[in-house]
Amino acid sequence: MQPLSETLAPLEAPTLPSLAGLTRGEIADRLRAQGVAEREIRMRVTQLWHWIYFRGADDFCAMHNVSKAMRAQLRQAFTLSLPEVVEEQVSQDGTRKWLLRLKPANEGDAPAEIECVYIPESDRGTLCVSSQVGCTLNCSFCHTGTQRLVRNLTTAEIVGQVMAARRRLGDFPGLERPTDGLVPSGEDVRAISNIVFMGMGEPLYNIDNVIAAIEIMADGDGLGISKRRITVSTSGVVPQIERLGAECSPMLAISLHAVKDELRTKLVPLNKKYPIAELLAGCKAYPGASNARRITFEYVMLKGVNDSPAEARELVRLLKGLPAKINLIPFNPWPGAPYECSDWETIERFSDIVFSAGYASPVRTPRGRDILAACGQLKSETEKLRARARLVAE
Repeated sequence: MQPLSETLAPLEAPTLPSLAGLTRGEIADRLRAQGVAEREIRMRVTQLWHWIYFRGADDFCAMHNVSKAMRAQLRQAFTLSLPEVVEEQVSQDGTRKWLLRLKPANEGDAPAEIECVYIPESDRGTLCVSSQVGCTLNCSFCHTGTQRLVRNLTTAEIVGQVMAARRRLGDFPGLERPTDGLVPSGEDVRAISNIVFMGMGEPLYNIDNVIAAIEIMADGDGLGISKRRITVSTSGVVPQIERLGAECSPMLAISLHAVKDELRTKLVPLNKKYPIAELLAGCKAYPGASNARRITFEYVMLKGVNDSPAEARELVRLLKGLPAKINLIPFNPWPGAPYECSDWETIERFSDIVFSAGYASPVRTPRGRDILAACGQLKSETEKLRARARLVAE
């Protein structure tokens, strides 16, 4: 995408707000604040939406159906900047992990950092996005849970992860995809076809911004990702589950990991507040759940902890009557982790019991382990460096 040649003075970009990642209503409000006439607002929002979200423009100069005067006005007041990619790691299996730096939420704050992960397959690509900086849940098997919660991400910061990844992967019109052969390509094949909220943070503790972000991602005039290809994973914030389905209806995944409250509370401390029976009742009430829109139950396989045949049979009993599938996740190790991954034979035996009861029970192939990009391994580089510094000081 080539910008039009215009003679515009260079700007000092850092302090200008970005329009990328905003909702239609937010863009309209920004234009009103700049004195754009009310009769023009709807048309201008439509134009900007197309260029920002469909074409992925990174400069107002590219918007050739917007008047030159309006482009200049926009450029003086705003940017189209996204979260900054400060590090990229590429796994041997093609998984990409990006460390993204966010602008400070308040003046004087240090920039926050998050990680998101791209998982390519031959005919699709899945982007795992974060919803918070850090996490408050302290799940004992999860590396991200060892990082303190800093703050919620804004709607723009959540959407910005998708847009930054699409720019990086050449997934907007006119951009070239990486030539390393690790990104799916071909006619009508999108580099990013699926979104999962399985990165840093608990999405339902940031539900307002998550819902707004999903609406932007799913808008057919922009990013155009079907809600059936957007999955929100929760550790069980029961009061918000029904609201998520009622207001935006993405696919739902539950981070379960145990069949008894005593063990689940140890693995997922949130269970003390919302125990298994209450969580499953919330799942049964999830709007739109059906055999065509099954709820995914994630179950990390921990050696000698939750992987017995008896627990597999209890899992089947618990899920009876729910439109469900079970994702078995081999535990992904991280430095200092207190668990080991179940043996492959144990995982297969567990899977066979679940499958024989009529539930799909795929075993998730670990991706990106060599770059700490697999499930449960995300932790921002800033926090890793701080942890290392503390160890050295001790």
